[in-house]
Amino acid sequence: MVLKTFGWSFAVTALGLAFAAWQWGWEAFGIVLILSILEISLSFDNAVVNAGILKKMNAFWQKIFLTIGILIAVFGMRLVFPVVIVAISAKVGPIEAVQLALDQPKQYENLVTDAHAAIAAFGGMFLLMIFLDFIFEEREHKWLAWLERPLAKLGKVDMLSVCIALIVLLVTAITFATEAHTSTGHADKSATVLLSGVAGLITYLVVGGLSGYFENKLEEEEEREHEEEEKAHREGKQVSAVGLAGKAAFFLFLYLEVLDASFSFDGVIGAFAITNHIFWMALGLGIGAMYVRSLTVYLVRQGTLDDYVYLEHGAHYAIGALAVILLITIQHEISELVTGFIGVFLIAASFLSSVRRNKRIAEAEGGAGGPGEKAEAPTGV
Repeated sequence: MVLKTFGWSFAVTALGLAFAAWQWGWEAFGIVLILSILEISLSFDNAVVNAGILKKMNAFWQKIFLTIGILIAVFGMRLVFPVVIVAISAKVGPIEAVQLALDQPKQYENLVTDAHAAIAAFGGMFLLMIFLDFIFEEREHKWLAWLERPLAKLGKVDMLSVCIALIVLLVTAITFATEAHTSTGHADKSATVLLSGVAGLITYLVVGGLSGYFENKLEEEEEREHEEEEKAHREGKQVSAVGLAGKAAFFLFLYLEVLDASFSFDGVIGAFAITNHIFWMALGLGIGAMYVRSLTVYLVRQGTLDDYVYLEHGAHYAIGALAVILLITIQHEISELVTGFIGVFLIAASFLSSVRRNKRIAEAEGGAGGPGEKAEAPTGV
């Protein structure tokens, strides 16, 4: 079952890492591997959400999502989107950006370095909003309870995330941006950082709005079908268990693609904190995207893996760390490996905490004294 579901992902991983080592050396191998791990960990909750929605669709629309959807996810968001970001920031055409990366890597590196302040401000604000909206939301499970409980209470204040993000942007513009790192030294990029940061904030709000729109459409369709099921029960008719098709499935498909795009943003933007090499980026994020799709299929066919309840926390703390690092790199250089390992460490720590939590629950249930009696176990650290 595992080999059947993850076979293509294993093959793409082996080929991608081998190609990176052969073409660019062991540094590229390490960066691609770190990007792959980060993409999988940051998109774990995406796979869980996808699985919950995908199982409602019929076989035809499931296949559409897993074929056309993977093309959009890998070649659209993970390959084209980084090129577009570089092209817009460096003020060159997308084709010219790719040609420069292939034929004149030094000039391409200079262009990306000069555009890094804009990329970092845009990405830093987008990622910071993801982290803030997560940390200020009341949740059933708390990983770092001593921190998350008071922050969840503060989160009841309207627009708090946006206010904090704008304050961070202003502080960044008057500190790091005044001596931003460029290919020729340092320059004042305050205006660029402010403009790009606001653009990142707007992008986050637009993506969230689109997700909310399709989610509302989905809820309307589900409510309508529920009413039809109740009517059929009252009339003594048999209710079909076939998955959603037609208009409802189409809305589900659009909703899933918007969700995937929104989850892809954090991976793509976070990748700029690790490397500016678009081909390393595309390889690492593409490998990760394959595993996310495979994991979605596995969850649909096999059940759920969300017993590891702190993984989502670890992923979002990693997003927060990447946001801060991106803003700092406007002026100061930080090693890509250091950035990558911070994210991997947070994910690994949240995974181990989840495993320990599951063991505590199992031990508590084992000592409860009888079948059907379930003891409570602590859920925070």
